[in-house]
Amino acid sequence: MMANTALDVIRDAAPTISVGVLTADLMSLGAELELLSQTDVKILHFDVMDGCFVPMMTVGPPFIRAVKTPLLKDVHLMVEEPLEKLGDYVAAGADILTVHYESGRNIHRALQAMGGMANANDPERGIVRGLAINPGTQVEAIEPFLDQMEMLTLLAINPGWGGQKFLESTVGRIARARQIISSSGRDIVLCVDAGITRDNVVRIAGYGVDLLVTGSAVFDGKDPAGNARSMLDALSGA
Repeated sequence: MMANTALDVIRDAAPTISVGVLTADLMSLGAELELLSQTDVKILHFDVMDGCFVPMMTVGPPFIRAVKTPLLKDVHLMVEEPLEKLGDYVAAGADILTVHYESGRNIHRALQAMGGMANANDPERGIVRGLAINPGTQVEAIEPFLDQMEMLTLLAINPGWGGQKFLESTVGRIARARQIISSSGRDIVLCVDAGITRDNVVRIAGYGVDLLVTGSAVFDGKDPAGNARSMLDALSGA
């Protein structure tokens, strides 16, 4: 049982990383996660893709439920019309649940619905409600949703295609997002997802980012624990 809410854990650790589980060796996932548990990583990221909202298909609730970890489960839904699917992901253990602004007709309702759901791991932990926007969406689009969210995720690539690098236009979007969040007076975590490497993690965090989603920079098939420690040490020393 965690003494703090999921939002408290993020805030206490920020700036920090959320590590993408799908970049691990899935045939040896237990061993990979055991290595990660020996670090100060607090958050494990799950990219859920449906083959419709984005071209790729990945995992769903059974996989998320099957992953046994003390880390927060950060579930990023890249799926069309997520409203009716939310309950399955909460039941699977999501601590952070993010939907895309672009993914459906009732995104405000989806965020409202999450606000009434109890965390399956620990009801006291709460669920962090996230809204993500793609690089082509104006940051101002988030404004009607500010009172129904605890985290904003800026995608730093176009989701669904591999091999992309961090879009430098994201830097200006971070600044605009920080302005909007500050003006709202709400405690909203700012997250940047994709293109985060050991070389740029400190620079991106320095723009005012609380949570940075990374994957292969940690799970590189060589030293995931060492990679995670290196990134966390760099963030704490910046």
